[in-house]
Amino acid sequence: MKLKTNVTLWAMLLLCLYAHAQTPGPNQRPAPKQLVAKRTSAIIKLDGLIDDAAWKDAPAALGYTEFRPTPFRAEDPANRTEVYMLYNNDGIYLGGYCHERSKDSISTELRGRDGFGNNDWIGFIFDTYNDKINGFEYFVTPLGEQMDSKVSPNQNGNNEDFSWNAVWKSAAVIHDDGYSFELFIPFSAIRFSKKNVQDWGLNIMRRRQKTSQQVFWNPLDPNVNGFLTQGGIWAGLEGIKPPLRLQFSPYLSTYANHYPSNIAGQKNWTSSVNGGLDVKYGISQALTLDMTLVPDFGQVRSDNNILNLGPFETKFNENRSFFTEGTDLFNKGNLFYSRRVGGTPLHYYDVYNQLGANETIISNPQAAKLVNATKISGRLQGGLGVGLFNAVSARTFALVEDDNKVQRKIETSPLTNYNILVLDQTLKNNSSVSLINTNVLRSGADYDANVTSVLFDFNDKKNTWNTGGYVGTSNLMNYLPGGKTKSGYTHNLYFGKTSGRFNFNISQTLTNSNYRINDLGYFTTNNYIDHNLYLGYSWTKPTNWYNNLRINFNAGYSRRLKPSVYQNANFNFNMNGQLKNLWFTGLFMGYEPSGNDFYEPHVEGRFFKGWKSTFLGGWVQTNNAKKYQVYAELLYVSRSFFSSKKYSLELMQRFRFNDKFSISHGISLEPQVNNLGFADIVDNDILFGKRKIRTVENTFSAKYNFNKKMGLRTDIRHYWSKVDYQDPAQNFYKLLENGELEQISNYNGDVNQNYNAFTVDAVLTWEFAPGSFINVVWKNAESKFDQVIKHNYFKNLGNTLDQSHNNNISFKILYFLDYLQVKNHKKKK
Repeated sequence: MKLKTNVTLWAMLLLCLYAHAQTPGPNQRPAPKQLVAKRTSAIIKLDGLIDDAAWKDAPAALGYTEFRPTPFRAEDPANRTEVYMLYNNDGIYLGGYCHERSKDSISTELRGRDGFGNNDWIGFIFDTYNDKINGFEYFVTPLGEQMDSKVSPNQNGNNEDFSWNAVWKSAAVIHDDGYSFELFIPFSAIRFSKKNVQDWGLNIMRRRQKTSQQVFWNPLDPNVNGFLTQGGIWAGLEGIKPPLRLQFSPYLSTYANHYPSNIAGQKNWTSSVNGGLDVKYGISQALTLDMTLVPDFGQVRSDNNILNLGPFETKFNENRSFFTEGTDLFNKGNLFYSRRVGGTPLHYYDVYNQLGANETIISNPQAAKLVNATKISGRLQGGLGVGLFNAVSARTFALVEDDNKVQRKIETSPLTNYNILVLDQTLKNNSSVSLINTNVLRSGADYDANVTSVLFDFNDKKNTWNTGGYVGTSNLMNYLPGGKTKSGYTHNLYFGKTSGRFNFNISQTLTNSNYRINDLGYFTTNNYIDHNLYLGYSWTKPTNWYNNLRINFNAGYSRRLKPSVYQNANFNFNMNGQLKNLWFTGLFMGYEPSGNDFYEPHVEGRFFKGWKSTFLGGWVQTNNAKKYQVYAELLYVSRSFFSSKKYSLELMQRFRFNDKFSISHGISLEPQVNNLGFADIVDNDILFGKRKIRTVENTFSAKYNFNKKMGLRTDIRHYWSKVDYQDPAQNFYKLLENGELEQISNYNGDVNQNYNAFTVDAVLTWEFAPGSFINVVWKNAESKFDQVIKHNYFKNLGNTLDQSHNNNISFKILYFLDYLQVKNHKKKK
């Protein structure tokens, strides 16, 4: 298939506008509801019973409307929701009753903090600046467990960050005809302005898990972009003042580690004791300083290591809480990959090239030690969001030793400072303009890096049309010969319709060959210009066989920027929805014409004339409210080279024995036959190989929660992947300068690969006081790579379990101290 190279944004725009002309716009929305704020001087006992006298005169938020599965349907009176709201100088009181026909209609499961699980819940959304962009959410379940999040804008409306955690109180009680609840949210757990009289955006939402119903106090239209734009008003808060926010979380941890190296001079058992401090300080009513001094991340979840055959590094999830909580501002523009901070040393791999003839490596740390990290973030009264991040990692050394036991150090990472500055100005109509700058400074002769990007996102008054993009530059100082700077450029532009049943988006992204953000971000490719199209349509009114249904079509076209060469194109169609039995299901298919792959050769400037491929797949998820739930996904890929085939099966199962105990198992199978890819470089010749790949990932999890404050969770994972090139005389090819392949028969290398990874993470968590935790963690890990292919999965698992494993047991106590609470406690004495 020959694609024309003059595909333009204008052609796609005409198509989208024509399609839009065939579809109706969003419904006219009624005026938002209002609830008058009332101050109280009463002392309310927080036991979840709402029997205090103060609740009798509290303003009530009544009359809820269904959001799903049937939008705009009035709430069933038998399952009505009653909410009452009060406030005083210290915070906000929320109480209410969620009615049910019987206790059996209530869905409950103990999941721990921020775990929605198989629960009914009631939630509160506060847009404290009433800017329709930023907000705070607080949820409570019938068992009294808490969830909270910070809401920030993104291109698709609003983003909920559940890694953000505040300290607040809640209680709930289950009755024969529903459940009652009470919450107290101190003003230290929310951000707001200093105005004497304030109107906050407000919405209240309730979930009934067994029927998949979700209702809102102020109605939500599923065809309108965002949910903060559709809130009501909590009117007339008067004389509230942001309190002094000063909180300390000192910690003490101890570790015992065992690895049976059985090498003279090396201990099998090692131990350590650590201490440090986390500080949270409210610099102003809007800005908060978060600091971690001598951080300890030894208890974070193990990484899911894989065998990576591609040209790009593996991107891992961030499991360190400091880098996940309240980082919405720093993630703007996708310039921040937090694993760079305290990550792999800059010259980690260079050590192997600096060894003497008789030297061996004694130690080579895989991560630079993080000395401290600080965040300042918040949003000023005028809508300006400010974010400042700074972290320092210490110098890191590898230790090598020669045959005479003489040791020397090789520096693998200099003293390094990481810095991010974000300015994000919110505008009318859910719009914003942002500036992001990231900076990495290294001591000594190593290069420094600086990246700057300006983002803009604009919506019309009806929140229907959207346009935006970004412009960015990167500068690597002292990177080129003579100490010169390497400078790069990128931009993105998009335009679309974001509300209504029909949506579309068209975009262009350009990145030149010098642009690079890898020093503090994650980045794979440059030197391209891409055009993309998205068309989507939704049916949100239930019918006889579905509750909602969505379809979308996507197309992309990419060219090399310099020289201007076609790279690839792709087309895909997706359909997904919820059926009447509350199952979710989806179908997807696509086609990719043959293209020019500039990355698989692993050498800059070379390319491979790739294959054309088609794919087809589907997935189904059964009702989550049932004790037994299954998720299954199938994928089939066919490629034009050597009749290459790829199959993928993902199967996840979960069984809940009761509210406290559940287990889950997942298996992923991915066999590939006649796969073609990079194999080796010999005498400057790039070799490709035809191979058989088989990958199996097995996971098992067990969760037991003793109560809403204490739980035990265990996660076990085994991963196996093998790459078998089989017959060397027939399955290797030399990549020619024109991108084609020439078969060779004289290659004698062994590039077969067999990789196993096994991990266990067992965590006992106890929140013994608000914001204070004791964690006991056992971690077991082992990985093995060799070139001897073992074809049987169970033999691979058995051999992996027979290896020497690293076992780590740790204990950590973290205690939360709030300055005002300590001060008030002393006054009462």
